[in-house]
Amino acid sequence: MSLNRKHLPANERRAITVEAVIELAAKQNPGDITTAAIAKHMNLTQGALFRHFPNKEAIWQAVMEWVKERMLARIDRSAKAAATPLAALEAVFMAHIDFVSSYPGVPRMLFGELQRSEETAAKCLARVLIKKYAERVAELIEKGKSEGEIDPAVDKVAASILFIGSIQGLVMQSLLAGDIGGMKDKAVGVFAIYRRGIEEKS
Repeated sequence: MSLNRKHLPANERRAITVEAVIELAAKQNPGDITTAAIAKHMNLTQGALFRHFPNKEAIWQAVMEWVKERMLARIDRSAKAAATPLAALEAVFMAHIDFVSSYPGVPRMLFGELQRSEETAAKCLARVLIKKYAERVAELIEKGKSEGEIDPAVDKVAASILFIGSIQGLVMQSLLAGDIGGMKDKAVGVFAIYRRGIEEKS
């Protein structure tokens, strides 16, 4: 990443820093990313980096805030554009996979934060993201039940956990295999199985 302008606005500099961290996280363990590595990736000095962030934790918090805002906005747009609740669930599922394919550093950051034993602002944001995401899925499931698309006996909480867990499993296997690009093809079949498990069999 090369910054040609020496005097970027503060908000733009912070946004570019977040992008730099996500790019680095796609290539290495997020826990090993140092402020020196971030600065080098951006062709900056650490001093210039710290003019916009007081410490590394503040950078991580900004990254998690970026992920939360972008992810929820993307799934909301996908759900809103769909014609039915089941179609919305599929659209959200595929939008999530597409997001991870575009930013493979994101799941590494999320998994890394959630595994930390200490409480941090970034970890709290990661938990908020998962909670709000699950709530949105549960709402779509309830809507599907009321519209006769989804089996009324389906437990919306369990179905939400399974929905997110299916995506997490796909992501984890793809990261282990080093094949993020292959997720999209696999996601179609995985969602088809999920759909058969919750839809109304009338």
